[in-house]
Amino acid sequence: MTSVPPAQAIGIVGGRVLLADGEVRHADVTLRDGLIARVGDGTIAKRTLDARDLLVLPGIVDIHGDAFERQLQPRPGVDFPPSIALADTEAQLLANGITTAFHGVTLSWEPGLRSLPAWLALLDALGAGGFACDMRVHLRWEAFNLDALDVALADIAAGRVHLLAFNDHTPAILRGAANPVAGSKYSERAGMALDAFRALTERIAARVDAVPAAQQRIAAAARAAGIPMASHDDATPEERAAFRALGAHICEFPMAEAVAEAAHAAGDFVVMGSPNVVRGGSHLGWASAARLAEAGICTVLSSDYFYPAMLCAALILARGSLGLARAWALVAANPAGAAGLGDRGSIAAGKRADVILVDPGACRVVATIAAGRIAFLGAEGAARLRL
Repeated sequence: MTSVPPAQAIGIVGGRVLLADGEVRHADVTLRDGLIARVGDGTIAKRTLDARDLLVLPGIVDIHGDAFERQLQPRPGVDFPPSIALADTEAQLLANGITTAFHGVTLSWEPGLRSLPAWLALLDALGAGGFACDMRVHLRWEAFNLDALDVALADIAAGRVHLLAFNDHTPAILRGAANPVAGSKYSERAGMALDAFRALTERIAARVDAVPAAQQRIAAAARAAGIPMASHDDATPEERAAFRALGAHICEFPMAEAVAEAAHAAGDFVVMGSPNVVRGGSHLGWASAARLAEAGICTVLSSDYFYPAMLCAALILARGSLGLARAWALVAANPAGAAGLGDRGSIAAGKRADVILVDPGACRVVATIAAGRIAFLGAEGAARLRL
């Protein structure tokens, strides 16, 4: 999480603005000192963006995105320094209107991309700062990774983690490792021969009895630090209830609609992937994000593995029964609320100046302003800038 000194005052003029009360109307927006200073007619800012024929929307808040892993390791065994990977990732985020991004960093027992050394290197690169996008850490804690527990606890206490998610991919990896094709995917990511990786998974799986106590410890650390918690890929309502008892009030990617319904009924945030909406369904055959969003059960959309999907998913849903205000809340106000970020997610005086200009017909971001600073301008946006 970093901050960049904001630029001079900016006026956004002539656009259709999604206001905090859900109304969409023509208005001018003035940004100053990193905040939204005024919403109304006229602006005193000398620097303006002409937003005619565009939507003016709150910046997107992505509470679960792991597409950055493709910049860290674009091919198995081909790794790049986190500083390079994050620079390219930030460019993608801002070009897609994402002004707050929680990087879903998996801290696993697997060597390589998701290992403890990779975790530490990425956190150090994020801590170096200088980013326009507010990039935060979503720790995806692998349940069987007992060797890294003390490090994770220390990083939570030090404020280097901003959201904790309970993951347990070990059973699926154990099953996959038995298959030569699926197993090679895991072993290549870990940089190991398949036989050696299979032996490692067997040793890790033998730790099963120690997992519940470790989950209790890391949940207690998250509660003490005041950071939100999520459970990932819940298979049953009972599993979701167990994580809720630990303090996890975010249900990520429920595997069945019954799980999502139970989570929503209990007051949890229900997170689904935007690619699910854009592609017309889950690539795994799980619950439909669009159907759950239209039913009011899915309350948050994330990028999951593809950053451009967030903008497109919200606009697809806006054209349906949800309308723009409810659809955009799925990618702005609601994820901000789930993450405990009350300073953003809507366009209102006093809020953080995270604002994007969007061509809805083309499903394209024209300009992104992050904390009052122009952070991305497409060719059309540059033509609309008046100094």
